[in-house]
Amino acid sequence: MYFEIGGTKIHYVIEGPEDAPLVVHWNGANCALGMWDEAIPRINRHFRSLRFDARGIGSSSPAADPDKEYTFERYVADVNAIVDSLGVDQYHLWSMAWGSRGAIAHIAQCPDRVLSAAIYDANIEAADVKAQREGHKEAVRRQLEAGVERFPAPVGTSANDHPDQLPLATAAAGKFDYSNALAHITMPVIFATGDCDPNLPFTKKLVDALPYSKFETMENVGHGSVIQRPDLTSEIFLDFHRSIGTIV
Repeated sequence: MYFEIGGTKIHYVIEGPEDAPLVVHWNGANCALGMWDEAIPRINRHFRSLRFDARGIGSSSPAADPDKEYTFERYVADVNAIVDSLGVDQYHLWSMAWGSRGAIAHIAQCPDRVLSAAIYDANIEAADVKAQREGHKEAVRRQLEAGVERFPAPVGTSANDHPDQLPLATAAAGKFDYSNALAHITMPVIFATGDCDPNLPFTKKLVDALPYSKFETMENVGHGSVIQRPDLTSEIFLDFHRSIGTIV
């Protein structure tokens, strides 16, 4: 489905019972909304899921004005326009990696609309992409050794119609001012990051800054946790929502 805003088409998918609590999903860097294909069916008995491709990513239109449109402010406005069209006021967030930068920016801009947030693989400082790749390999090695079921990345994970736009679209993370962002996170929140993910110490810094937050270290999991372990990440998500009373 597409939602048109000023001539720009935002690709989105809505799934789950119409009367269930709404969850907005933020994708990882360079990932299209297909990255959630294995995770969402595991939660949709309890939740209605809205996943979207930010401008210039996946099947959404590229920006006519990259400087103005490739920003988290614009992406959040796009999401809220879609949510408004559904007649929903408040919702939950579930994010991964680059999308966790987006989720924190999202909360900072409209905290009154966000009921809770599940923030995975989080880091709002400089990313070490090489270390992320190495950590992913180590996680796979440990999983094979432990006999953990492997999940291939969903087919639509990297389905980007405008690959030349990806560096510009994902650069939104570097444009956002996070200096006051954490002060807006007053709703229930859980951080979850794998023990093979170099983002783990940065996640712990965020947790230390938010002492009321919940925290899970995922054993033998690398960067890109939702893609790598949709079973475990979904279980943590559901347990979190049981703990705060969203579901029983």
